[in-house]
Amino acid sequence: EDIMAHSSNVSSLVLGKSSGRLLATGGDDCRVNIWSVNKPNCIMSLTGHTTPVESLQINAKEELIVAGSQSGSIRIWDLEAAKILHNLLGHKANICSLDFHPFGNFVASGSLDTSIKLWDVRRKGCVFRYKGHTEAVRCLRFSPDGKWLASAADDHTVKLWDLAAGKIMFEFTGHTGPVNVVEFHPDEYLLASGSSDRTVRFWDLEKFQVVSCIEEGATPVRCVIFNPDGCCLYSGFQDSLRVYGWEPERCFDVVMVNWGKVADLSICNNQLIGVSFAQSVVSSFVVDLSRVTKSDSIPHGLMRDDEPLVPPAPMGSSLRRIYDRPSTSCNKPQSRVKHNSESERRSPSSEDDWDEKESKAEIQNQEDYKEIFQPKNIICRTPPRNNKPFPAPPEDEPVTAKEAVKPSQAADFQTPLPKQELVRTPDPVQRPPIASSTPLTRTEPSVIPAARNKPIGLKASDFLPAVKNQSQTEHTDEEAISQIRKGHETMCAVLTSRRKNLETVLAIWRAGDIKARMCAMESAVAINDLSVIMDLSNILNQKASVWSLDLCIIILPQIEKLLQRKYESYVQTGCTSLKLILQRFLPLITDILAAPPSVGVDITREERIQKCKMCYKQLKNISNIIKNKSGLSGRHGSAFRELHLLMAGLE
Repeated sequence: EDIMAHSSNVSSLVLGKSSGRLLATGGDDCRVNIWSVNKPNCIMSLTGHTTPVESLQINAKEELIVAGSQSGSIRIWDLEAAKILHNLLGHKANICSLDFHPFGNFVASGSLDTSIKLWDVRRKGCVFRYKGHTEAVRCLRFSPDGKWLASAADDHTVKLWDLAAGKIMFEFTGHTGPVNVVEFHPDEYLLASGSSDRTVRFWDLEKFQVVSCIEEGATPVRCVIFNPDGCCLYSGFQDSLRVYGWEPERCFDVVMVNWGKVADLSICNNQLIGVSFAQSVVSSFVVDLSRVTKSDSIPHGLMRDDEPLVPPAPMGSSLRRIYDRPSTSCNKPQSRVKHNSESERRSPSSEDDWDEKESKAEIQNQEDYKEIFQPKNIICRTPPRNNKPFPAPPEDEPVTAKEAVKPSQAADFQTPLPKQELVRTPDPVQRPPIASSTPLTRTEPSVIPAARNKPIGLKASDFLPAVKNQSQTEHTDEEAISQIRKGHETMCAVLTSRRKNLETVLAIWRAGDIKARMCAMESAVAINDLSVIMDLSNILNQKASVWSLDLCIIILPQIEKLLQRKYESYVQTGCTSLKLILQRFLPLITDILAAPPSVGVDITREERIQKCKMCYKQLKNISNIIKNKSGLSGRHGSAFRELHLLMAGLE
């Protein structure tokens, strides 16, 4: 469907990612207009900018919109309240990219002045500035867990920033042209980037290396989006949509779409919505994803000019880490984001207040405005209706069965949608009754995560004196504090003892020679404290050159114990150490044990064979644990499945 979006040229646009039907456009007339994808009339017009609007972004709940202008100013509006919230000043040139933090009240902005700024929406000030790019920053994306920020720029690089540390984590190089877009995988530690060099690259965020590079299109990559379940990536080129896999690199499908230079993509109800603009006209298109190949069930392989180049390989299970999303909404992320000094924070001035008074939200269509925004604040006593997808294209045209169609070309598309269709409310879920005769049992996780906001298995009654009589339920503050102090003193004693043990091991290790290192490890094992073993293993894992068969013999029984602990830090350390041993020593062990016996007496060789036999026996014992735990879900199961594959050489 085509709409005349502005009285002058359109300079930017963005789709809402939640419903896929909310569209915002910015123009040279300095306005931001809000639309529904399926309707020709503007819902709301936002004013206040004095220069063309260069960048837009809508938050996840589709309640707020941020717009950056050519002059470097940023304005944030509340769509439900139809009013301006903040005016943020600080950039010295055009705003090229914007993104909302997935949980907190933060907005990131990238500019033609090469800087990236992180803004606190509530305080109306810049909390940090990231420097590193040498040219315009074209795209910004927060990671799904809100801990990282990825940036793509015209300097051909993609950078990953740690928000908590306030510094760069890694710089990904490899593109030979400006990088236009970046996107995080919804679950895995994976990042995709699209560039003007016509390539799409996938980056592993755990190993910080390129996973695959796909070069197919004849035009620059303009936008990318992962399928919600993470099975594939959709890439928008000029007049085409391509569906990619990355391990191994391959193209599942190519859909020809006459959308020109597509500007943004969104997915909703198994449909992909794409929007593009030319001068003052905005066009929207719909691709039925049920007709698009997303896996190797129908092999396409990597193709160019519709000719397969690389035969597809079977799709294996992912061994990559997944994001740890907070269990509750991030109400105070400022505690985890590095701030600049107070002098660099910009407080609102009287000039800002005047600008906010001049900014307006003009509701052009009262009925559509109430339909989309106001029902979210109303308590509905009937179950909400599901969003209905756009009508599918006709089935009787086999030649264009996989071509995308404009909404206006679909049958009966001009019929108004039901009033509740655009209300972004979750699907009804079956929940247990509030009052139930059978209590709900909560099971503790098999592996307790290292990052958690509350203790697991901790009961308040453990800190109080035992109740001898059921009627005695009240205790004085002195009794409670005394009980807590006893536990505190015990913990201090444990930590002091652990520190002394580590200092003892360190003193032996510092002798420098190999025998001293073996004695240090033997003394650590003799201490019989797995926490000490874990600390030492974490250091050894960073120095692969220190490892030897003698060290493997000492450490393997301890790895077996670490893998069976319930704490994530112990399990993760055990997995890392075991992976290092398998990669460095398993080929050596199997080769020595498979070699024919030597002629004569070779004491050194016999000793080596005995060491290999001991390591082999210990690895066989550990392999049973790995096999049993490889069926676990999540990142722990992925780590155990990777170890299970590495241990295939033992068979």
